[in-house]
Amino acid sequence: MLCLLFFLVTAIHAELCQPDGENAFKVRLSIRTALGDNAYAWDTNEEYLFKAMVAFSMRKVPNRETTEISHVLVCNVTQRVSFWFVVTDPLKNHTLPAVEVQTAIRMNRNRINSAFFLNDQTLEFLKIPSTLAPPTDPSVPIWIIIFGVIFCIVIVAVVLLILSGIRQRRRMSKGPTEVDDPEDKCENTITIENGIPCDPLDTKGGHVNDAFMTEDERLTPL
Repeated sequence: MLCLLFFLVTAIHAELCQPDGENAFKVRLSIRTALGDNAYAWDTNEEYLFKAMVAFSMRKVPNRETTEISHVLVCNVTQRVSFWFVVTDPLKNHTLPAVEVQTAIRMNRNRINSAFFLNDQTLEFLKIPSTLAPPTDPSVPIWIIIFGVIFCIVIVAVVLLILSGIRQRRRMSKGPTEVDDPEDKCENTITIENGIPCDPLDTKGGHVNDAFMTEDERLTPL
């Protein structure tokens, strides 16, 4: 009698949980990829933990507070750690709607991932889209960051103005450079003609040539 009851329950479970069945979801885990040498083996204990996490998630959904671990059925488990699961309603002997299961999984995706040390890429619910991580609040308020940027810009501008003023004062203190008069330069040059140095002509005051002076002009008046 007990054997018959066991086979009957098994047959019912097998009928409810089937690949691509109604309200069924496929799960694929990449434990080796995520944990490397620290990867753990998937066994009945890990499967029990998965059922517990799904049941926990379902109990967060309104009107599903009585969901138990036994209501979560797992089938078609492969060595590469992929399987199908459904959540059943034992009172009505059918699976719960996929929308309710999807909502429960999405609400508690981070809790499920943390239980297996995985993430959305290494623990995949193929028919359930990944949830976006909640935005993290910055450790420093945004207004402080903006104030710091503006303060730095003001400081740089003040420093540039000070340096520009110092350079301008230096230029003014030096004054305009004096340009020598080319006529003055000509006064100091001595020309040489036929090996005899000649005095330069006084272009400003004129120069008297002794050859054209008269005898009276040469004599110094008494």
